[in-house]
Amino acid sequence: MTGIEPSIELIHVAARAAADKLATDILAFDVSEQIGITDAFLLVSGKNEPQVNAIVEEIEDKLREIGAKPIRREGRRDGRWVLLDFGDIVVHVQHEEERQYYALERLWRDCPVISLPADLHGPVAPQE
Repeated sequence: MTGIEPSIELIHVAARAAADKLATDILAFDVSEQIGITDAFLLVSGKNEPQVNAIVEEIEDKLREIGAKPIRREGRRDGRWVLLDFGDIVVHVQHEEERQYYALERLWRDCPVISLPADLHGPVAPQE
């Protein structure tokens, strides 16, 4: 995971923000070798649409405080799967049902997992 240390800092801030809003299944992947346009993915789950939206707002607020602004945000209206693109990192905030159905962990299971602080609600083991 060389060269992505600034992205790991962003991932940690975003993961902490998500945990503060009681997100579950927090998991981060280093996708820098597989995807040339971003370094890392953060996957988090919420139990319902209002929680998904609260998680999204908290992540945006905390990353904005350290100078990171989203380039693009998709899915906010539905509150089922919101994608936040910060350039170096992409955050997927998903309703639990979407998380299970799409199982992004399986898609990226060959990528290195980024260690998160132990006191967060994750990481979970990638599903096979």
